[in-house]
Amino acid sequence: MINFRYHVVSLTAVFLALAIGLIVGTAALNGPIVDSLRNRVSELSNDNSNYRNQTNQYRDQLSRADEFAAELAPSLVSGKLTSRKILLVALPGGGEYLDGVATMLNIAGAKITARITIQDKFFDPSNNLELLRVAEHVSQRTALATGVPKNSDGVETSAALLANALQQRPRTTVALSDLKASLDAYTRTNNIAVDDGAVQGSDSTVIISGLPPVDKDAETKAHSAVTLTSQFIADQPALLAGNGVGDGNLVSAIRGDATLVTKISTVDNASTMQGQLSATLAMIERIATNKVGHYGLAAGASSQVPQYIP
Repeated sequence: MINFRYHVVSLTAVFLALAIGLIVGTAALNGPIVDSLRNRVSELSNDNSNYRNQTNQYRDQLSRADEFAAELAPSLVSGKLTSRKILLVALPGGGEYLDGVATMLNIAGAKITARITIQDKFFDPSNNLELLRVAEHVSQRTALATGVPKNSDGVETSAALLANALQQRPRTTVALSDLKASLDAYTRTNNIAVDDGAVQGSDSTVIISGLPPVDKDAETKAHSAVTLTSQFIADQPALLAGNGVGDGNLVSAIRGDATLVTKISTVDNASTMQGQLSATLAMIERIATNKVGHYGLAAGASSQVPQYIP
């Protein structure tokens, strides 16, 4: 008669057989499996080492390319921008290579009239009302208000006022005290940062942009960057020195705009020393020949560097 004890003994026998089978099977396969795994780990380790060496090689090549550009710069651009007064405007993210662009322009003999960094707050949609309040205060200075848009766009109005204060404009003479007051107003509210020694009267402008915004307001901020740029290129030669192209990138936006692409030169690899040299050459070309050119490595560039070498 089959009873409970029989079932217990039967189940115990089954589990015992399974355990013995696993032990025997593991012992039999342990050698080949371990050897295979050990070989695979060794292969992956070798691959990783090769990729690391390749990355180091690329990094070294880039470093040497930068060194080459630095050594070549004086012979190509020295003295080519002597007496030119250039305003530098860095947008969020562009400040990382503002110094590099300024160095190349200095080698060319340019005088940097001011270095302005636009803070991310300036492009924040929730900051529009504050920008309008600051703009209203600043525009009370008559010379600054000339030609300023009369609308509810704080970025456009404020950018126009800053451009009036910093650039050399027809029929507009801005006193140094007015310049200081306008810059102080935007600095106190953390909308911009200004390096010491800023003066008015630039005759050319270089705008330096970084990677595009990626937050929830990215599209609005990208549009605002285009709006600001359009206010700084109205009356004088201008160049956009950016980093890459793609959705939301200011370089892409300018190159994709049928009007702006004819008004401002662009360089899409200004995060590198080669790009910074190219930006300086593009500005030299723009001033000497009035040609608007687009240079770099990405879509929309006609070549890596301008063909015009004075």
